[in-house]
Amino acid sequence: MSKSPVIAPTDAYSALLTRMRELRVADSIEQILDWDSETYMPRGAAAHRGEQAALIAGVAHERRTSDELGALLERAARETGGDPVRETNVREMRRVHERAVKLPTALVQEIARSTTVAKEAWSRARADRSFSAFAPHLQQILDLKRQVAERVGWDSEPYDALMDEFEPQARAADVQRVFDELKRELVPLVQALTSAKRQPDLALLSRPAAVEGQQRFNRLVSEAMGFDFTAGRLDISTHPFCTGITTRDVRLTTRYNERYMPQSLFGVMHEVGHGLYEQGFLAEHEFTPMAAAVSLGIHESQSRMWENMVGRSAAFWRHFYPRLQAEFDSYRDVPESAWVFAINNVRPSLIRVEADEVTYGLHIMLRFEIERRMIAGKLAVADIPQAWNEGVRSLLGITPPDDAAGCLQDIHWSLGIFGYFPTYQLGNLYAAQLYAAAERAMPDLEAKIAAGQMRPLLDWLRTNVHHHGRRYRAHELVKVVSGSELSPRPFLDYLNGKYRALYGV
Repeated sequence: MSKSPVIAPTDAYSALLTRMRELRVADSIEQILDWDSETYMPRGAAAHRGEQAALIAGVAHERRTSDELGALLERAARETGGDPVRETNVREMRRVHERAVKLPTALVQEIARSTTVAKEAWSRARADRSFSAFAPHLQQILDLKRQVAERVGWDSEPYDALMDEFEPQARAADVQRVFDELKRELVPLVQALTSAKRQPDLALLSRPAAVEGQQRFNRLVSEAMGFDFTAGRLDISTHPFCTGITTRDVRLTTRYNERYMPQSLFGVMHEVGHGLYEQGFLAEHEFTPMAAAVSLGIHESQSRMWENMVGRSAAFWRHFYPRLQAEFDSYRDVPESAWVFAINNVRPSLIRVEADEVTYGLHIMLRFEIERRMIAGKLAVADIPQAWNEGVRSLLGITPPDDAAGCLQDIHWSLGIFGYFPTYQLGNLYAAQLYAAAERAMPDLEAKIAAGQMRPLLDWLRTNVHHHGRRYRAHELVKVVSGSELSPRPFLDYLNGKYRALYGV
């Protein structure tokens, strides 16, 4: 690390903004490299891409940990003048700096290099349905992430240090208590719904739907939601994702199945939800924490809200179902009510990204519990497939036929992302509480959606969530917007109200 520089007596905050923007540009380069590796990069280029990723990660890390940045932060903290924008930017940049200085550049570069190679190994192992081919890569990544946890520091368990990167100030023990409360109601709710006499006709979801038609319909829905395609694009990848490079460059991906059209449709609605958040930050704050997501849980709240609370609602389909029928001849004879019931079917399934919103949380609880054991050294890599299968049987009552439908289905571990999974279920909780607040603010929201008017909801989210950037922590934002502390109750009330009515239980 360089010696502490002498900083001229000028506006330290302005100088800090310049450093922030430089770091954000470096981050955007990493994101472009990662996006390309998931979409268009030749498989044989993985090793070289690993070197590219390691180089840019090292450069960015050195800038984040420089003594110059530390000195700027100290001076800028005295120049905020009580302004909430300045205070937010200084606080969040300091958080990034203080975490980064605990990690040596060599460790950051090795993680970037290893995960780039591991991602390609995961893709091959998943295709071959064999965990053993990925296991050595996962072991290496686990060893590296444990080093990160030890260097960052933790009070209760090492998992907290990793989760804090994605959900600041969250603690595994607290999350576990919330999840346990959810599980007590989710498991019997699933049993009640799956044993109900009234069940949807799922065969209609497998009717043929040409990819070209899906692409047109997905575009129609995306634009109606408010996604700006002059500042974004939609491509194909193995695992759907959203990359927010800047507010003017937001990239989404999905995957298509001609015999299961809902896969791409709801995958796109989910990723567009993320994309709307990325496009919704105020341009005046570009490249600063005031134009960044509060947390991954809040980010997920946006995608789950649009995908489920809007996209699977009867109101949404009153407007869009005639358009779906116009696009796909195979659905001309399917009643709207049958379609809505089918897309809201509740049935234990193996694949997380295709799970219904009632059983989805059980998938997250499984991953959360396994990850905690992995990071704590209580679960050996070789034993992960067995632990996974036992967990699926316990929570969902089914057994994966192979590793591709089991512990290899998610890309996260190959990317070195540990502590991310619980944010998915936290996102469901945030979404329910925020959506309830939106309904209170707009009593005619359902009628507007039924008329195809989704801009009012987007505008409300822009004002109440997106424009705040990182001014608040996740728990603070939820309280500011909803008036109450985060609680699983709004989500459970939403599920019980919607699904018990659908299934007549």
